[in-house]
Amino acid sequence: MAKQKLIDAYRGKWTDSAPWVPYAGVHCAFLINEKADVYLNDPEILAKGLVHTAEKYKADGIPLLFDLSVEANSVGCDLKWWEDNVPSVSSHPCSEKTPEEAGLTIPTKDSGRWPKIFEAAKIAKPKLDELDCAMIGGVCGPLTLASHLAGVRIFTDVYKHPEFAHKVLEYAGKVCAAAVAFYAEMGCDIIALIDPVASQIRDTTFREFVGPNCQPAIKAIHDAGITSSFFICGDCTKVIDEVCKLGTHGFAVDEQLNMNFIRDKAIKAGLGFGGNLKLTLALSLGLLSPREDAIVSLAAGGSHGYTFAPG
Repeated sequence: MAKQKLIDAYRGKWTDSAPWVPYAGVHCAFLINEKADVYLNDPEILAKGLVHTAEKYKADGIPLLFDLSVEANSVGCDLKWWEDNVPSVSSHPCSEKTPEEAGLTIPTKDSGRWPKIFEAAKIAKPKLDELDCAMIGGVCGPLTLASHLAGVRIFTDVYKHPEFAHKVLEYAGKVCAAAVAFYAEMGCDIIALIDPVASQIRDTTFREFVGPNCQPAIKAIHDAGITSSFFICGDCTKVIDEVCKLGTHGFAVDEQLNMNFIRDKAIKAGLGFGGNLKLTLALSLGLLSPREDAIVSLAAGGSHGYTFAPG
């Protein structure tokens, strides 16, 4: 466990070996025999599972939680809870209205589940520090949050109704910045914007709608002196150059990307990069040997700004 080595890698620096981050999420609940819905609503259980998982997997860093419904829920979206997964967003206040028309405001520390997350962080942070393990705050990125707020219409609105889309994305960006402030106050060593659906749009659309609305959150991270990253899922080949221009210290990708390609992009831009142990083919389905898959990723990633993590 080496927190500083992870921070150095996230910032694109050389490390003597690749640090390791398991995106454990509600797998932490499974490891302590708790249901996901119970785990995510009980600060003591959440902290217990998080620390247990970090220790079990000898993590150099671990997300406090990996749940992209937190921000949406804190501004009024309803959730459907599951015993074996994170909750899903079940209502969309901006499906017919702009955030202003819907009366949405910027969340506070008392909104939604934030009080529970603050309490979990208070318990877990000292124990993670003892393990020399970084605590990572994961903020739902602006496009993913916009899809929670407006529903799937946001993906066509960026083309058909750009004025409406701009209003939703701009509001989402402000909520992201508020969430960054919360995670910074909790003591997170790294804060990542997690925008999985940002790979589903054109590079020009990313440049117009995602990039600008990430900036308030990125500025908040850097103003707090914290290391930043941007997590994206799917085949993000067409937007990867835009990701490299966001201004974060680095980024992370999933199993659909070739690590040699991503490594070269990151090193050229002077960024840290992470991934891409195959979560589906190797870890979930076992169609590939996890050990061999890990060796391939580690060999491709090298030791210049690389963090070994699931895709």
